[in-house]
Amino acid sequence: MAPMLPQLFFLHFEGTSFVAEDGEGRLAGFLVGFLSQTDATDAYVHFVGVAPEQRGSGLGRELYERFFAAAASAGRTTVRCVTSPANESSIAFHAALGFEVDRVASDYDGPGEDRVLLLKRLGQLGS
Repeated sequence: MAPMLPQLFFLHFEGTSFVAEDGEGRLAGFLVGFLSQTDATDAYVHFVGVAPEQRGSGLGRELYERFFAAAASAGRTTVRCVTSPANESSIAFHAALGFEVDRVASDYDGPGEDRVLLLKRLGQLGS
C-alpha cells in the first residue's frame, strides 16, 4: 500500500490526510482528503485505503471520522467523494457512513468511465 502514497499528499494536504499504522508500525490504512478551493462549503476525500487484514476493524470509519472532524473545524458542511458504479462495496461502505448518492455522472473520467458522486452533510456526523 505504501507505494500508493506520494509524499505530496501529506505535504500539501497536511491536516486533512491521515495515516494509520498497526501495532508493529506497518501501514494499516490512509485517507487523503482536502478542502475544496472552489466551494468553501465542501471538503473532498480523494483516496482511501485499508490493508486487507484491517478491513472490518473499524479503521476505515475512524479515518473518515477524523476527516469529518477536520473538515467541520475548517467550516466545511459537506464532504464529497467519487467511486465507480461497479464498486458496490464502496457504495455500501459510504452509505453506512451517511453518504448519499448525489448523482451518477456518465463519462466522468472519460468515455465509458461513469462515476457515482457521493455527498455527506456534516450535520450527520456519527450516523
